[in-house]
Amino acid sequence: MAKAITRGILYLFLIAVAATCLIPFYSMIITSTHTNSDIARKLLLIPGDQFIDNYNRLKDTVNIWRGFGNTVFLTVVSTIINVYFAALAGYGFSKYNFKYRGFLFLFVLGTMMIPGQLGIIGFYKLMDTMNMLNTYWPLILPAIHNAFGIFLMRQFADSSVPTEVIESGRMDGYGELQIFNRIVLPIMSPALATLGIFAFIGKWNDFLTPMIILFDNNLQTLPVMIASLKSQFTSDFGAQYVGIVISVVPVLVFFSFMSKRIIDGVAAGAVKG
Repeated sequence: MAKAITRGILYLFLIAVAATCLIPFYSMIITSTHTNSDIARKLLLIPGDQFIDNYNRLKDTVNIWRGFGNTVFLTVVSTIINVYFAALAGYGFSKYNFKYRGFLFLFVLGTMMIPGQLGIIGFYKLMDTMNMLNTYWPLILPAIHNAFGIFLMRQFADSSVPTEVIESGRMDGYGELQIFNRIVLPIMSPALATLGIFAFIGKWNDFLTPMIILFDNNLQTLPVMIASLKSQFTSDFGAQYVGIVISVVPVLVFFSFMSKRIIDGVAAGAVKG
């Protein structure tokens, strides 16, 4: 009896936590269905009937689906590059002995302590010198370096990639890149999924860099387009919330799809030995 009561209390607690996490999403969806005046003056708990009107204003103001496509392209390409090169570097730090390995790894971790905003002016000037402004290259190329990803992949490789498997691949005549691509990457798939979701969300929500680098409205990303709905004197709250709903749905779908692998990857990458 006591065990059943304890389990019931635990389930109620978990349901309460889940409901608390879902409230912001519910509020976001409900708000997108009301007029601007209702959004500004009322506490909204039930759906309205203005979603289509808000969507039409959003579509007339900004090319929302062009921004959606731009964001999907940048996010997918950057995530793939981010995950692959982080796995490659983490695997190298884990399984290869070379001079100054420890110092270089500490240097990589040290870059995590520097806020990216501090280098934005220098980054802008560098891109201007290289004639890359108003292109996607400044948004894609930095994905090659991810200090957190390198750290995560090294920890996972230390604990989950046996050296014997690598040696076996060499005995079979595989080159080093073949070993990495055909043997190591499949073993590291839980960590790849974990890093992938972090990289996906980070790039999908990136606002500052596209706003500074891109000048052409047809190249802009979804977060910048949604922010452009707010001017100095007016804000179209209804259209903004519809844009937010459109921008959040892919993240939720991707996270739900990868959630099991994320949990497995975090658990495996955090435990060494």
